[in-house]
Amino acid sequence: MLKRVLVIVGAGAILGFTWNQWSGRGFELRANALVLPGDEEIKPAEAKKRLDKGALFLDVRPALNYEIGHIPGALSYPLEKFDEMFPAMEPRLRDSMDIVVYCAGFGCDASHMVARKLKEKRIPAVVLQEGWPAWTDAGYPTKEGKQP
Repeated sequence: MLKRVLVIVGAGAILGFTWNQWSGRGFELRANALVLPGDEEIKPAEAKKRLDKGALFLDVRPALNYEIGHIPGALSYPLEKFDEMFPAMEPRLRDSMDIVVYCAGFGCDASHMVARKLKEKRIPAVVLQEGWPAWTDAGYPTKEGKQP
C-alpha cells in the first residue's frame, strides 16, 4: 500500500513538473520571485567591472549593516530613508551614468524597490544579483565603517 502511494505521488510530481516545463503556461521555478519585468540584474563579476570603472554603488541595507561591511565606495542609502534622503542625493544620482544597487541577498527586495523608485524618477539603476553575500562570496574587496 505505501509503495503504491509513493509511486502515484512520484509519478504525479514528474508529470506535473513536465507539464509545467513544456506546456508554455507553467511557472518559472528557478527565477527569483522578487524580480519583476523591467528589473535589470547584474552578476558580481559585472558589478566588479563597473566598480573599477567608477560606477556609483548604493547599499540599501540598514545603516548598521553598512557599517559592519560594505562595497568600497558604496553610499549608504537605506530603503526606509529613500524619500527623506532623496533631495540631498538627487544631484549625485543624476550625475552618475552607472548606478548599482545592492542589499542583503536572495529574498531581500530592498535593492529592487530602490532601483524601481529611481527609474520612476528617470534615474537608471541596476541591481547586484544576490547582493552583498554574492559580492563577499566572490572574494571582492569590502570595507567597514561609516565612510564609503
